[in-house]
Amino acid sequence: MKFGLDRLLEDSNLRKPLSGKRVALLAHPASVTADLTHALDALARLPDIKLSAAFGPQHGLRGDKQDNMVESSDFIDPIHGIPVFSLYGEVRRPTDAMMSTFDILLVDLQDLGCRIYTFITTLRYVLEAAAKHQKSIWILDRPNPAGRPIEGLTLHSGWESFVGAGAMPMRHGMTMGELANWFIAILKLDVDCQVITLQDWQPDTAPGYGWPLGERTWINPSPNAPNLWMTRCYAGTVMLEGTTLSEGRGTTRPLELFGAPDIDARGLINLMFELAPHWLNGCHLRECWFEPTFHKYAGQLCAGVQIHVEDASYNHNAFRPWRLQALAFKAIRRQQPDYPLWRNFPYEYELNRLAIDVINGSPLLREWVDDYHAVPADLDQITLRDEQAWEQERRRFLLY
Repeated sequence: MKFGLDRLLEDSNLRKPLSGKRVALLAHPASVTADLTHALDALARLPDIKLSAAFGPQHGLRGDKQDNMVESSDFIDPIHGIPVFSLYGEVRRPTDAMMSTFDILLVDLQDLGCRIYTFITTLRYVLEAAAKHQKSIWILDRPNPAGRPIEGLTLHSGWESFVGAGAMPMRHGMTMGELANWFIAILKLDVDCQVITLQDWQPDTAPGYGWPLGERTWINPSPNAPNLWMTRCYAGTVMLEGTTLSEGRGTTRPLELFGAPDIDARGLINLMFELAPHWLNGCHLRECWFEPTFHKYAGQLCAGVQIHVEDASYNHNAFRPWRLQALAFKAIRRQQPDYPLWRNFPYEYELNRLAIDVINGSPLLREWVDDYHAVPADLDQITLRDEQAWEQERRRFLLY
């Protein structure tokens, strides 16, 4: 299969509208060709493309920033001599001055298929800016490594944030090109946007289910997205950022495991199976121990649970990471009713709301966890409604 970037580089006819235009690139470390050349370098080699600027999202164009709310600065690219503007520094939205540096912006961002991943929000912001300034946007599409499955509560109106760009569920099942068309429709944007589509993407085919496993090397789009297995878990494990539990930052398997020094991991797994075994299909849960080198509980031994989705028993359509992680929270609340589960701290510049609510786009998940009498069927009732609605809504925007 071919990604949008590779198709653009190989086909001069696709590039014809770029001739004579000032071209900018929005990219990150995973914006590479099939031979692992970064998009900025590959585009700069083409005689018919005039690069005038580049943009970097959260974690930077080259991926130099480790954690959330660690900002990047603008700089001049030392090789190509063009300005590189940070969209996760002094500003989140491109300024008028930034927009004046190009005619067409190429967007080449590897997403993880999860609403909270901030590259989606950056996509929305550049589309809005392009509409305002009458600039063109080209999306160089990439696979959604989490594939087509849908899961999670839909973000409620008024809960928009940098980790919540719109009313979609946690696991949206769309590519960046498809999301761009959705944003344009729901925001009623008057903008010239083209999608250089994927060739031969097969999101339902094992073993990659959205990622061409064995064909393309996985490159971290952000520092804690080290492999395909993390992307499968992420729509659930990202909720750990809003809790006092470690999400495995500071280990070699971030966002594939979770734990803390003061939990009973074995008892937790057993209780999860008692409460809702059908929410744990498609994967294996394993009791483990880990000691983070940084972040939460650095240097402390944590009892934990690792979610295994990397072997042949993985069932893509049965695996439901958001429900799995929600169930872990519920089980901890049943084990230790007074456990200080929710982390109260500034999260992606949201200062007056609990991080877990910002992540889920409403307080509903937290309220379900904290209600001792609420059962999995209660959460399923409201979540299934959201998932079915999204299945219908996204249908007209699917390109593959």
